[in-house]
Amino acid sequence: MPDFTAAATQRARVRVPLRFQDGYRADAELVTFHGLADGQEHVAVVLGDPAPGTTPLVRLHSECLTGDVFGSARCDCGPQLREAVERIAERGGVLLYLRQEGRGIGLYNKLDAYALQDQGLDTYAANAALGLPEDDRDYTAAAQMLTALGIGALDLLSNNPDKADQLRDLGIEVRDRVPTGVFATPDNVRYLRAKVLQTQHTLPLGDLAGLNVG
Repeated sequence: MPDFTAAATQRARVRVPLRFQDGYRADAELVTFHGLADGQEHVAVVLGDPAPGTTPLVRLHSECLTGDVFGSARCDCGPQLREAVERIAERGGVLLYLRQEGRGIGLYNKLDAYALQDQGLDTYAANAALGLPEDDRDYTAAAQMLTALGIGALDLLSNNPDKADQLRDLGIEVRDRVPTGVFATPDNVRYLRAKVLQTQHTLPLGDLAGLNVG
């Protein structure tokens, strides 16, 4: 994990009205940064206005071109992004959109892993078969972004315990981890089950039991 010593600073803020395919709209401010540890162009999406004395709701959302943009049903990333924007806008907080395609292995490698998944490997075993980490994400830059935004304590919208653990190790107080919805389809159920069984994501397996693997 990179050394979390240098402070990041806000570079620019710009208002961007958001509109989703189902008609949902939200006003957001997009914030860019100087000095992020990994040198990537991560963006903070500031939504809503937390009531005085309340803890902001925050999601660390890893970029997923296939799910977020093209609506791929092989993962739950697109529905999670849509849900997160609405829930954060209602309560007030921030979505960090992190350039970590394929759990940090990149788009081409992710698609190579998909091909191995089509041969029967799960999402983690496919990465390993390619000689890649099961999950190569590091959240140092996320902690820097939160600090630059003045957020030292938060409720984390995530099913992934590693995100909360890393943020705590980096000095961010995670008061509560709030699970996302379950967005299961026949095309992603094997992927979701692997996340539960191998990396302890808080998804109820019972909600996945009735779906056939596509």
